[in-house]
Amino acid sequence: MDWDKLRIFHAVADAGSLTHAGDSLHLSQSAVSRQIRALEEQLNTTLFHRHARGLILTEQGELLFDATRAMNKRLEAASARIRDSEEEVFGEIKVTTPIGFGTLWLAPRLPKLYERYPDLKIDLILEERVLDLPMREADVAIRMKEPSQADLVRKRLMNVRMRLYATQAYLDKAGALDKVEDFERHRLICQNPTSAQVSAGAAMVQELMAHNIPSTLTVNNYFGVLQAVLNNLGVGVLPNYLNEHFPGLMRVLPDVESGEVPVFLAYPEELRQSKRVAAFRDFVQEEVQAHRRKLREQAAN
Repeated sequence: MDWDKLRIFHAVADAGSLTHAGDSLHLSQSAVSRQIRALEEQLNTTLFHRHARGLILTEQGELLFDATRAMNKRLEAASARIRDSEEEVFGEIKVTTPIGFGTLWLAPRLPKLYERYPDLKIDLILEERVLDLPMREADVAIRMKEPSQADLVRKRLMNVRMRLYATQAYLDKAGALDKVEDFERHRLICQNPTSAQVSAGAAMVQELMAHNIPSTLTVNNYFGVLQAVLNNLGVGVLPNYLNEHFPGLMRVLPDVESGEVPVFLAYPEELRQSKRVAAFRDFVQEEVQAHRRKLREQAAN
């Protein structure tokens, strides 16, 4: 098949419109249409249903689009590896993390990475959905469980536990919290048990909810839980990696905590030699070691 026709087909399938595809390819609509008709004739099949609202892929078109999408990802990976042959670390790297970890642990540390590599361009993708690294939805992932996808380089960074925290101002107003039964006088702030979160955290919340706590606030991510706790609204279920940056958080009910949650960094095998990925990986590992040292120092004091 003609590579140029496949490139044009991919642009049309992605845009769903001859006009928009032509704009992105700097071709006229008629030129794009001729190439699509020629490809359909070559394959002896119809690739698009034509509608007034645009183009919809046929079943055969979907099959071809799956193939061109995979080819495009491979070409992007090859391009990235070629760029990584340069001596300096620069260019774009896509990093995906859960919302809580990305906003509360990783983002505050990124100024140090940019000081070291000012020409780096980081696209930080914060969501709970597991992105497909081999298909280059992201270059690097930090996840709260071991990745299950094949052909990934993975490194266990640290373990996290969910614990209960409140501000001193809240405790002064609401009173001491010495046992779980005391929650009848307190408000619990946590993620909704049905929202996307680590299973250990969800199990801890379910156990607490079993005590028929009269007042609760549920949020769909830990950043929201933290903001509510910092504003003296109640006792929050939060990851213990927050201690370092939020010394005003007071741990309550120290016997109540979740099981260990492993934190993994992963990236595709084909990016093993990438200088951008290596720079990011090494930086995160350095920050994890520094984080551990600070936690040990806090525990000693």
